[in-house]
Amino acid sequence: MFSKADKTKAAAKPARTVPSLVSTDLEISGNLQTPGEIQLDGTVEGDITCGKLMVGEKASITGHIEADEVVIRGKIMGRVKARSVHLANTAHVTGDIWHDSLAIEAGAFLDGHCKRNDAPPTAVTATHRTAEVVTVRDNAGKSAARS
Repeated sequence: MFSKADKTKAAAKPARTVPSLVSTDLEISGNLQTPGEIQLDGTVEGDITCGKLMVGEKASITGHIEADEVVIRGKIMGRVKARSVHLANTAHVTGDIWHDSLAIEAGAFLDGHCKRNDAPPTAVTATHRTAEVVTVRDNAGKSAARS
């Protein structure tokens, strides 16, 4: 009637946990690190490393972010490096974004560069200079064109 089940399979699968919450009235000075999910609605001055980061509309982060997935609705001042980045229409990001996948809604603010994580280095190419015509005047008011 009862069989011996392989209990090692059940123990190997980690249970999904609830996200860590940082409420609007909480201010943190220091780095945050977790393999799980963070829902941030408060203020953080420091770097954040996590599996998934949800930045609320009232949230403010000053520091670098590294995660698998980032959804930004608030304000970030610093570099964001993630596989998937989503900027909602209320997002305000000042800093570079390194990503595999990037979505930006209309109305989002971004002041920085966007670069794919797997982007090959850019090749240096020769630049072409066009000739300029410059007008030079001498003390007598005469002008001569030089190129």
